[in-house]
Amino acid sequence: MPILTYATLFTAITLEVVGTTFLQRSEQFTRLVPTLLMGLCYAASFYFLSLALRAMPLGIAYAIWSGLGIVLVSLIGLFVFGQRLDLAAVIGLTMIVAGVVIVNLFSGSVTH
Repeated sequence: MPILTYATLFTAITLEVVGTTFLQRSEQFTRLVPTLLMGLCYAASFYFLSLALRAMPLGIAYAIWSGLGIVLVSLIGLFVFGQRLDLAAVIGLTMIVAGVVIVNLFSGSVTH
């Protein structure tokens, strides 16, 4: 799979994570600027995801998107918002990362 496909998908993931961070900052849509930035990031994220889907199966793209998104948002929650992760959460997040790696390295569904 071309590196550009992965770059496009990682751009989508990054925008989704930034959008989710603004979602937290929007305080349930009561703050205008974070709410608008959240919407823009989400829209751009879906656009880049649609571009990645030209060359990548939906299930694989979504597995990577959601897995890495969960981990990145959890890290932002930890370091930016001071939200703590217990041992079970850390183990679960590690398993998500392992799953994404296994799918990308060993699945025949992903064309390399």
